[in-house]
Amino acid sequence: MTPESHSLTGRDLTGTDDSTPTPPPGCPAHGRGPGGAHRLYGPEAEDLGALYEKMRAEHGAVAPALLHDDVPIWVVLGHGENLHMVRSPAQFTRDSRVWAPLMSGEVKPDHPLSPHFAWQPICSHVEGDEHLRLRGAVTGAVSTIDYRGLRRYINRATQMLVNRFCETGRADLVGQFADHLPMAVMCEVLGMADEYNDRIVHAARDMLKGTETAIASNQYIVEALTRLTARRRAQPEDDFTSHLVNHPAALTDGEIREHLRVVLIAAYEATANLLANVLRVILTDPRFRAQLNGGQMTVPEAVEQSLWDEPPFSSILGYYAKQDTELGGRRIRKGDGLLLGIAPGNVDPRVRPDLSANMQGNRSHLAFGGGPHECPGQDIGRAIADTGIDALLMRLPDIRLDCEEDALRWTGSIASRHLVELPVRFEPRPPQDTTQRPSLHAMPHQRPGWLVTTPGSAATDPVLEAAPPVPPVPSAAPAPPGRPGVWQRLVRWWRGE
Repeated sequence: MTPESHSLTGRDLTGTDDSTPTPPPGCPAHGRGPGGAHRLYGPEAEDLGALYEKMRAEHGAVAPALLHDDVPIWVVLGHGENLHMVRSPAQFTRDSRVWAPLMSGEVKPDHPLSPHFAWQPICSHVEGDEHLRLRGAVTGAVSTIDYRGLRRYINRATQMLVNRFCETGRADLVGQFADHLPMAVMCEVLGMADEYNDRIVHAARDMLKGTETAIASNQYIVEALTRLTARRRAQPEDDFTSHLVNHPAALTDGEIREHLRVVLIAAYEATANLLANVLRVILTDPRFRAQLNGGQMTVPEAVEQSLWDEPPFSSILGYYAKQDTELGGRRIRKGDGLLLGIAPGNVDPRVRPDLSANMQGNRSHLAFGGGPHECPGQDIGRAIADTGIDALLMRLPDIRLDCEEDALRWTGSIASRHLVELPVRFEPRPPQDTTQRPSLHAMPHQRPGWLVTTPGSAATDPVLEAAPPVPPVPSAAPAPPGRPGVWQRLVRWWRGE
């Protein structure tokens, strides 16, 4: 495609001049913005997936669009173009302070999307040596996580959540499971397990909805993280926060608190959406569940398929051009803003001509971004989804959807789509014993004899405290005289006797 002279200003969004006629009321194009650009808000954007495909058909891999208040933005729809953008820090930055509409005052302080692009002194918004310092501290703290212990904790936390509803035979897997498990795990990882309760889950969800009480909810979480930072500064332990506090990068208390907030909320939102998306497909697609039940697909492979088809974050606002450049055949000017199109990039027909094709073993999706700002906690999210879903299905193998599929509802925004409810039904079961409080670092009890499991099953990291007491085994009758035991026969076979 030949690069076009294409300026992202409110006056010229399609390479035309100011004389472009405005569509009259009633015209199919009515409701578009200046120059006929599509708006990413309002009635036309109710189905963003369909809108992205319309834009791809009209403009190709990079399309002009409008945010709220008709602020111009480029939407990057191509898989390769998205990867080039996130991997080219010399051309594109996440520092919104260079965004031309923001610098000119076109973006107002009360813009509805300001929480998505407002600059903060965190690793995802800085560059150069400062990025290396802050990012190094975060990745250093992540590297200390014991994933075997983490999976044991996820297993046990799952059992505690299932115990809340297992006797009723009905549940909402969004409100009673997917919204809770990531927060329980992240509070343990950060070292604030005592802060986990229904209130902090509600506060996180309230923040993300942007309700009238969102500011108060944000303050509640900030205060919890401030207390945690002070405790770990005074008394470090073996948790993420302590390693962040003690990292050689010497982060200030404010930097620690802000990074904890980003890690907590991003991990919570992404993993809650991922859990709900995978469970919905398992419950509504018979072929998908048959593959799991038949062993043709493991839960981790099901999670990766979901990361392709329904990424937890559908887009990220934003990236900004540091210089005049070209992307997808479009002329991008210095100061232009770009939307990282995760969902549309994942369905780019150039990389996925057949959307029904199985993507097992392919991790080249855009769900976790890429380049210098690739999500550092993606393995935590995968562990929560892999282990939590596996444990839930083992505990409730007869689980089934308790409504018509077309009755399911979502709440959506430019950044993500969240399933409102996922009602299910199953045979009531008694709760499991969870008298010993789960711990990320607790050593497991010795297994009672041989236990054969399949790779990737929840039994590989058993729910040890949650398991019912093992009854005493009666004494076995003596073996017939002269017949060697199993161990003796194994030794003889090994020796070739």
